[in-house]
Amino acid sequence: MIKMGSGKVAFVAFLLLDMITIHVLAECTCEPEENEGKKSEALKYKLIALASILVAGALGVCIPFIGRVVPALSPEKDGFFIIKAFAAGVILATGFIHVLPDAFESLTSPCLKEHPWGDFPFTGFIAMVATMLTLLFETSSAAYQLRSHESRTALKPDDGYGDEERNPQHMGQVAAHNHATHGHAHGSISNLSQVDRYRIVSKVLELGIIVHSVVIGLSLGASESPKTIKPLVVALTFHQFFEGIGLGGCIFQAEFKSLAATIMGACFSITTPFGIVIGILVTSSYKEDSSTALIVEGVLNSASAGILIYMALVDLLSPDFMNPRMQKNKLLQLGSNVSLLLGAGLMSLLAKWA
Repeated sequence: MIKMGSGKVAFVAFLLLDMITIHVLAECTCEPEENEGKKSEALKYKLIALASILVAGALGVCIPFIGRVVPALSPEKDGFFIIKAFAAGVILATGFIHVLPDAFESLTSPCLKEHPWGDFPFTGFIAMVATMLTLLFETSSAAYQLRSHESRTALKPDDGYGDEERNPQHMGQVAAHNHATHGHAHGSISNLSQVDRYRIVSKVLELGIIVHSVVIGLSLGASESPKTIKPLVVALTFHQFFEGIGLGGCIFQAEFKSLAATIMGACFSITTPFGIVIGILVTSSYKEDSSTALIVEGVLNSASAGILIYMALVDLLSPDFMNPRMQKNKLLQLGSNVSLLLGAGLMSLLAKWA
């Protein structure tokens, strides 16, 4: 009886082990999958996605510059605060809802080796390191700009503060981290000008967005399933449009020269289409479930998420929401809060399809 009982236990254990193995193998689709549709049909949707994403990105990054033509949308008007809040909500949701979950999925895939990828939460660690590196880059860049400003001021001493600082309209434009007013031309050398700060912010923000855009473009371009590509066309088009508004607002406020602003806008607009083209070219050799692809995508997405989350909270939302101009205007405060929630909500909703 004991032998019979032990045999049954061994048989049951074997069945359980077999079921667990089948479940794991079903989750780990590391082997090449059969195409769900014709390659020609998939290529057609890829080309449609390339064109629509290119146009949407270019249009989105240009919208903030309409303020030069439409006075109501200029940075001096309250409407610009509302637009920036919407854009910041989009970027925040991009980091939390779109990029970070993809990074977790890549770096915790069963297709990767248990050691070391299963022993440590690399996704959160890389995002944290990217956030700290962003902070260090911003502070070191600001310190360099400040030292340059001090050396110029030492060569051309100023008797005092100019009338510009006493202008109430100018006092409404507050530095992000100091939350205090200062002049752009004759301000205290202990503070960094708003224009210099926005130039640093726009460069770092573009870096974070470009990294993410190339990754999602590559994934779409390498896919051979029309069923997968169809919903991504619309979702990524809106995704690129909203991100363009956020980046365009920073570029606009940085007051770059026309050529520099055009180059930055063009680089943003072509990154996802560029990724799609690369994906199309490497379709035959690119395997999205290979260990190399998963690690590279996971690391890049983790770093991108850390950068985007930091930029949205520290550089875009905090300066405007702590601005006395907004805090003294309840209607503007309400509109900005609603706009922030709307931007984050719409971008989060897109995660259902992309």
